[in-house]
Amino acid sequence: MSAHTIGTTGRGAAGVDSTHVDSTYVDSTQADSTRVDSTRVGADAPHYWQGTFVGDDEAGRLLADWPAAVEAALATPLETETVLAACDALGTALLDPDHPVYARVAAHLPEGEDPVLLTELGRLLGRRELTRKLRRELGGAVPGRLNRADPRETAYEAWAPVGLVAHIAPGNAAGVATLSLVEGLLAGNVNVLKTSSADGLLTQALVAELAALDPDGALAERIVVLRFPSARREWLRLMCAPADAVAVWGGEEAVQGVAAHVPPGCRLVEWGHRISFAYLTGDAWADPATLEALADDVCLFEQQACSSPQVVYLDTADESELFAFAERFAGVLAARPPAPVDPAEDPAREAELTTTVLMARLEEHLGLTRVFAAPDGAWRVMADTRSPLTASPLHRSVWIKPLPRREAMATLRPMRRYLQTAGIAGSRTDVAELSRTVLAAGVTRVTPVGAMAASYAGEPHDGVYALQRYSRRVAVQTDPERFATTACLDDLVRPVRLPRPSGPLLGKDEVRERNGLVARADAELYFHSGGSTGAPALSLFSYEDYDTQMHAAARGLLAAGYDPARDRTANLFYSGGMYGGFISFFSVLERLGGMQLPLAAGTDHRATARALIDHGADTLFGMPSYLWQLLHAEADALRAYGGLRKVFYGGEHFTPEQRRTLADEFGIEVVRSITYGSTDLGPLGYQCVHGTGGVHHLHADLHALEVLDPVEDRPVAPGETGRLVFSTHARRGQDLGRYVIGDLGREIPGRCACGSLAPRFELQGRIGDVMRVATYFLDRRRFVSLAGERGGHTGELQVLLERTPARERLTVRVERLGSTDTAALREVFLSGYADLRAAVDEGLLELAVEAVDGASLERSAASGKLRSVVDVRV
Repeated sequence: MSAHTIGTTGRGAAGVDSTHVDSTYVDSTQADSTRVDSTRVGADAPHYWQGTFVGDDEAGRLLADWPAAVEAALATPLETETVLAACDALGTALLDPDHPVYARVAAHLPEGEDPVLLTELGRLLGRRELTRKLRRELGGAVPGRLNRADPRETAYEAWAPVGLVAHIAPGNAAGVATLSLVEGLLAGNVNVLKTSSADGLLTQALVAELAALDPDGALAERIVVLRFPSARREWLRLMCAPADAVAVWGGEEAVQGVAAHVPPGCRLVEWGHRISFAYLTGDAWADPATLEALADDVCLFEQQACSSPQVVYLDTADESELFAFAERFAGVLAARPPAPVDPAEDPAREAELTTTVLMARLEEHLGLTRVFAAPDGAWRVMADTRSPLTASPLHRSVWIKPLPRREAMATLRPMRRYLQTAGIAGSRTDVAELSRTVLAAGVTRVTPVGAMAASYAGEPHDGVYALQRYSRRVAVQTDPERFATTACLDDLVRPVRLPRPSGPLLGKDEVRERNGLVARADAELYFHSGGSTGAPALSLFSYEDYDTQMHAAARGLLAAGYDPARDRTANLFYSGGMYGGFISFFSVLERLGGMQLPLAAGTDHRATARALIDHGADTLFGMPSYLWQLLHAEADALRAYGGLRKVFYGGEHFTPEQRRTLADEFGIEVVRSITYGSTDLGPLGYQCVHGTGGVHHLHADLHALEVLDPVEDRPVAPGETGRLVFSTHARRGQDLGRYVIGDLGREIPGRCACGSLAPRFELQGRIGDVMRVATYFLDRRRFVSLAGERGGHTGELQVLLERTPARERLTVRVERLGSTDTAALREVFLSGYADLRAAVDEGLLELAVEAVDGASLERSAASGKLRSVVDVRV
């Protein structure tokens, strides 16, 4: 059998044998000698127990203490990213036949098993497939975190593991056991897996390689694989005794055998035998292409999958049409290449095939049947005039039966417990009508004929989502006042642990080059940067990633004191030109359920102010430079309105003097960063109610952060200033690890007063704000702080660098507010900045201060952001 998508058609196959900051990292560069790969598995040690291969005696001893081991493993939650990273690494290895892991695993393939199984497993274990599965089945890529169910309320919900899942794997479906265990891990559970004593050691090899790819050992602690016969009842009882869910494959007898060991209150998850059929309307069965597609479904997997058709129903009661179709279809099967030779002779199977054909031939004399079979027994088509569903002996054995659609419900419903897939061929109206009929009768899955075994990531199986069967939906209600700014309860308990970043450092040029390699399927949303530090750069997102990031930004706004139940918000970010500011915060407010005036930044300040007043806005979102212009242009009207209470800004900063002006002149009570981020990486940090200036918490569920020396590629000492380097773990089809974003900052040690354990950092300017001028390094931030603290300047400030025939020229351009004294400001700069004074005194630099209208300052055309330094020397 080949592997299928997790949780879809491969489960319960027909014929199953019933027997950021450093403290938040996991260092993937350090090997753990206590964990083993698949080279240690063997006949004398066929059991995998939490990272070690053991023999029967040791496994029996460990089983006696199994409940305590489960409790110890459950004490620490399992990060979803840990599972995704290890699975993705294993999947990548299995797609490369030259990889050492591939070679080690391939050595344990069952005799006669096609190595394509490993390729299929590699695809299914990829991050893309598993993330999509998580989103479909549990609603998000990190479903275990206690986030607000409704952002306007302080009730928190999450998907929690049931605890221990015991998996009783099938004996004839290589690869399915591993996929089942991965499902248990994705839900955060501890897992114990029983494989058949007749099986090889493929599952143990795969599991060992998976666990070895997690340097923290969290996966190994949650995995036990035991190989023993079902007759060893004591072991079965011990492994199931502490279980919270038991997943079992097989027929009713196998399920009953396991159910006897399932403790009270434990979920019994049955992935038992299912039967599938095709249904053809008159127009469809007359089309030769339909018959070829039907033969594909029959021959694929030799009907070993639950989704394979065992019966073909025709929408007719005419026996002559029935027999004629059976003869035509027999001709199609006869033209197909023979099935691969099965090296294992199975007398019971041969007896069942022979008996079924002989009984059908006997009933030919009664006019009930007609049999068409290959002389060598390679296939058999049996037409039967009776409609009730009949299981076939498989191996290219097909029943053809009449079933007028008006009789479908009465015929199919008695078998509802066993129905799975219906492949329907007909007109669009027929497909819609018949789908409703068969679903009401008990079918859980409808496909086109020719695609009955096809599936998609996250498809429900047997009418349920597997991950939900291995999870519990949990809720926590809290005091609305005490938890008003807590977006995620988990942040109060433990920091997110992500794999330590590795690989080369990336700059903007390297990221732009990688954008050209992004597959079109992963490039669903295109944004341009604002271009304040150079030419606008293109950034690509999938909608899934965009949604994840907007939810993260929304949680950050809650922490910053935004109240979606009460605040009336004007979105005044710039829009158009593929710039993401306005649309991103439109999306954030949409996810928060906050009231929004989608005004965007515009030049008609009077109209904007009128909209704010008419609609009762009390909260402003926007760039500081634009909001400053708006408030001063319409100062009289907005002061008289007196309704503005909060400002959430992004892209730039308000100086302390500007903040005082907002409070004193406009009555604004809250001035806080809306987010810290970039167009290419999305939201990186958020500011809580205790954050000031450039202090932010890291979005640790999205990114890891390093602080590297400004010159050398090494970490700085804790608390020192360095380059901020971010690694993103949530981007489909893109590797954005170790991105040097261009900002300077430092780590802030200790726990924040807000209670969150999410790491904190302080922004300390752009790398480009430090200017090499006249042999000195000058920092624009010093000019800003001196202008505000000593010069009383509350407006904007821009530095212009030029070269004159005699020397370099530095012009500080300040926004004209009333009677700005440029001479006094020049003296403030010279007296307060020693390096600047030295450059001027040595005749290396000419210093000028100009007062200009705010509209005259150079800005990014796309975002409206002020260009802090304009260098025209080259």
